[in-house]
Formats: sequence, C-alpha cells, structure tokens
Amino acid sequence: MPTEALSTAEGLIQAPLIHKGKVRELYDLGEHLLIVVTDRISAFDYVLDPPVPDKGRVLNGLSSFWFEQTAGLLPNHVVHTDVNRLGADVVADADKPKLAGRIMVARKAKRIDIECVVRGCITGGGWRQYQSNGEVNGIKLPAGLHKNSKLPEPIFTPAGKNDVGHDEDIPFGEMARRVGQQLAEELRDRSLKLYEFGRQYCETKGIILADCKFEFGLIDNEVILIDELFTPDSSRFWAQENYKLDVEIDSMDKEPVRAYLASSDWDKNSPPPRLPDEVVQATSARYKEIQRRLTEAE
Repeated sequence: MPTEALSTAEGLIQAPLIHKGKVRELYDLGEHLLIVVTDRISAFDYVLDPPVPDKGRVLNGLSSFWFEQTAGLLPNHVVHTDVNRLGADVVADADKPKLAGRIMVARKAKRIDIECVVRGCITGGGWRQYQSNGEVNGIKLPAGLHKNSKLPEPIFTPAGKNDVGHDEDIPFGEMARRVGQQLAEELRDRSLKLYEFGRQYCETKGIILADCKFEFGLIDNEVILIDELFTPDSSRFWAQENYKLDVEIDSMDKEPVRAYLASSDWDKNSPPPRLPDEVVQATSARYKEIQRRLTEAE
C-alpha cells in the first residue's frame, strides 16, 4: 500500500509555527527548533500538487546521515531526530507515526543570509553565466569548457538569500561586504572542504556531486552548519553511468516533475497543473533511489 504523503504538519504539532517554507516547517520548542520536512514539492517557485510520498523522509534521512558524517569537519544544529523523544504536549502519541523520520530537533542559530554554493562541474545557471562572459560569479574560467565539464578546481559561487523568489548570485567581494571579510573567507573555506568530502564519498557510490549549496548559522559567534545537507533538493547528483558532455543530464532528483512541466503548456505565471500519478510515483522512486545508493552498504 502506498505511503500517505504529508502536505503539512500543522494540526499535528502543538507548538508555535514560526516559518513555513516550500518544504520545511519550523516550530518553536523554546530552547530548540522543531523542523518538520513535509512531502511538498516545488518547481519554478511554485509548490505543486499533490505532494510526493516519502520525499520528506528521504530529505530528512539524508540530511541526518550527512550531518553525522561531517560532524568532525564542522559542528551542526542537530540535537536529535527521534519523534518519540517529543512529549505528548508537542505531538500526540497517536500522531507520532505520521511524523516518524520527518523531524529534526535543532539548536537555534542566527542564520547567515548567504547561500554558499560550490560547483565542481559547469552546468545549470553557472553554464549560462559562462556562455555569456566566460565567468561564474565574477570568477574567470578557462576557455573552451563544455556544458557539464568537470572544473579544474571546485569554485565557490555564493548567492544572497531571498525568502521569496530566486536567490541572487553575487561575487565573493559582495558577500564579504555583506557579512565581513573574515566570515566570508571562513564560509568559503568550509564550503569547499565540505564539498570535497561529499564529492569523494559520492564517487565511491558511482555518483557525481556536480554542485551543492550549504547554509550556515551562528551560535555564540561560532559558525555551524544548518538547514539540510547533500540532499536532492540542495545538491545536483548525477549517476556516473549517465555522465556526458553537452547534454542535459537526467539528475537524480525531481527531474520527472521538471520534464513534465516543461512538456506541458503551463505558462509558469499561473497556478501549475496537478501532477499526474505516474510523475509523482517516478519522483518518489528517484528520491528513494538516491538515498539507497548513498546510504546503503554495498
């Protein structure tokens, strides 16, 4: 029997809702935050209908896995991910199975409003910039690169965070102006080290980590890793067997959704069409497959 998708945790959590993003909901537990990862899915800045079963559990499970793997590189915000440790005054016992695998209790941090993007391959928005002027976020790249080329060295290409709409690509100098030179350099260096850790691990699983993004926060002036980590929503994963230059590589994420919307007559300015069952099922399978390949022992 298919798993029932979770579109929202509102009504299940007896704590103040302080932020509702496209996928995650944040509730205030006083000393800590409760993050619930729903099955909502977005594309082109719209939340689509219906939600994708188990997507939230995959995202939360992968983030939990990676936070544990990288704890030696950088502290993170995770306190625990066990719904049964939440009191009945927060989640009724009868509702806990609905939230199992979806929650993360986290330390409260002051979010740094920079999206820290690392690119190991030239594709997507980076490729479009390169085609225009041979640069990405002001970084001059070698001539003659092809779409999907692996870069000689990974590059750090930050973006200013916008809670509504798209984040804004900015050069490193602008990032330093916004957050200070010392913090900017620390975030850049930590991002590059995290990317290299993830890239090497993914390689052992036959997966190319083409690019990814990180979010950081401050607790008592200490930089910690927050939000999500190396998930299909925050990283571009390619199966090694599918890697080619000068093509649109079928990435291991919500590609079935993007392909369906691209082939429809949707104008991207009006409410999007409802996703067909086969697209929802194919997307759910994609998320489960990347989790399996990354986390299961060979």
